[in-house]
Amino acid sequence: MCKTAFLPCIPTRGERVPAHPDWLHEIKHDGYRLIVQREAKRVRLWTRNGYDWSGRFPCITEAALRHRSNSFVLDGEAVLLGVDGISDFAGLHSRQFDHEVQFYAFDILFDSGEDLRRQPLVLRKATLARTLKRHAGGIVLSQFERGEIGPDLFKAACQMGLEGLVSKRRDRPYRAGRSPHWVKVKNPASPAMNRAKDAF
Repeated sequence: MCKTAFLPCIPTRGERVPAHPDWLHEIKHDGYRLIVQREAKRVRLWTRNGYDWSGRFPCITEAALRHRSNSFVLDGEAVLLGVDGISDFAGLHSRQFDHEVQFYAFDILFDSGEDLRRQPLVLRKATLARTLKRHAGGIVLSQFERGEIGPDLFKAACQMGLEGLVSKRRDRPYRAGRSPHWVKVKNPASPAMNRAKDAF
């Protein structure tokens, strides 16, 4: 295991999606959590537990190198999409499709020499959207919705067979480790939940 200064914020498990204007809601893709770090011509891919997976997903690395900024850190999920457009975790885990894996970026921690972690989430989201506005392939901007729509969005995600939602307080800074301001609610019928049951 290697050391990285950018440890991820980890959501708290929840039973109910918040329905309040102060929360933002993101689809939970069934993939591998990654921190993507670029410094000049070097790209590092860090797992949630601090393992260095640099070079494992060439599409993500190449996309990071094409980026206009040569110094940034993104937080997100490495995802393999199936033919139905839904995350294919079995295919991802098989390692047979590493060259097809994309990165769904949902946060930006560092950009062009500036540490953004103390900024509220809503400002980091705006910076991330500007950063990825003209960027195509390999790194994708993860979309989100605001406010009271959360429970309805969760219901729709469950009907589509998605893993669930992660809801985040729009006014909070980025903090490493478990956070009560990030809440993950899983679809009880998702494959991810079945994997968790099989582990016991």
